[in-house]
Amino acid sequence: PTVYSNFTMKNTPFLILHFLLLYLSCIIALEEEPHPDPNDEHYDGMIYVGRHDEISGTRRIGFDDEHSNGISYIFGTSFDQSHKDIEEDDLHHAALLASRQHATADLADRNHPTKTRQEVLRERRHKPLSERGPKPFGHVDEHDLDGGVVPPKVVHVDPFFLDEAPVTNKQFGKFVKSTLYETEAEHFGWSFVLESCLPSLAPKQEVDPEAQHWVATPGAYWRRPEGPSSTYKLRENHPVVHVSHKDAAEYCEWAGKRLPGEREYEAAARGGHWGPTNRTLYVWGEEDDWNVSQKYANLWGNGTFPFENDALDGWRGTSPVKHYPPNKLGFYDVTGNVWEWMRGGKHKKRIVRGASYVESLDGSVN
Repeated sequence: PTVYSNFTMKNTPFLILHFLLLYLSCIIALEEEPHPDPNDEHYDGMIYVGRHDEISGTRRIGFDDEHSNGISYIFGTSFDQSHKDIEEDDLHHAALLASRQHATADLADRNHPTKTRQEVLRERRHKPLSERGPKPFGHVDEHDLDGGVVPPKVVHVDPFFLDEAPVTNKQFGKFVKSTLYETEAEHFGWSFVLESCLPSLAPKQEVDPEAQHWVATPGAYWRRPEGPSSTYKLRENHPVVHVSHKDAAEYCEWAGKRLPGEREYEAAARGGHWGPTNRTLYVWGEEDDWNVSQKYANLWGNGTFPFENDALDGWRGTSPVKHYPPNKLGFYDVTGNVWEWMRGGKHKKRIVRGASYVESLDGSVN
């Protein structure tokens, strides 16, 4: 339902993009064994993502149920219309595969009607190398606009709990006060700031060679979002920014949680619109119109990026968490406001999702 921004960091390990976090969207995974009854688990400020009883609509399916209690849905870019070619049969097949109660449960998918999953995997692992050379483990093709997987495919995630909203400056401040933690931006003495957010008389600084509107600003960190002359005061309920992937992981460990996986995050962000019959391009539906989107997400707007931000939605930068309405599962800011770190990726190429306030509605600029 959202313009996903599967942005990847390609810079040095200590590079910290401004406004790049931050919903540390921390997550509590259900324990391996023994599994408690999901109906007995509740965590303040977190929402359960998993299957519910179809009759009651509220009772969570337990781990002793004969069917899977996780979520199967269409994962990948919203800009590739091939997802509309994925039939209900795919999701139905995933349920059969989990339950093992049908003669076709061992079949790989509808594209391989006569082969088992093991046979398909064996062929993929031992097929001749491409003339362009081997691809690294975990490689997927990505769409140019939102970085989502191309083509979309049916995936499954086990049930989990996820923070309902981004981690705020106030929450992150408690972590820092408790642990005396120093973020990487503080350690290295600088971080990136969007050029149009800097004071007009700010001295000329180095820029990101691949995105020259991001300026390396000495003294910028989470307490000083635009540099030494700025402050996070009066923004304590805004999402924390200038937080690296390492910083996010440290916060999660302190909180007894972890960062969400990319597939877990999208399962939560889609808010029950798991497809194919109800899958939408944005969290609010299919309307590709700024007059509609400004009611649901903090995005860039109609002005020319990166200098013309008319703030018609009331915000030139980040906005308070829970300012915009949640999706149908109750999650806030799954589209816009700040990019959100995911677990995984590589040391110099981490994964973020969710889009940010510098994102255009069509995903063409950020």
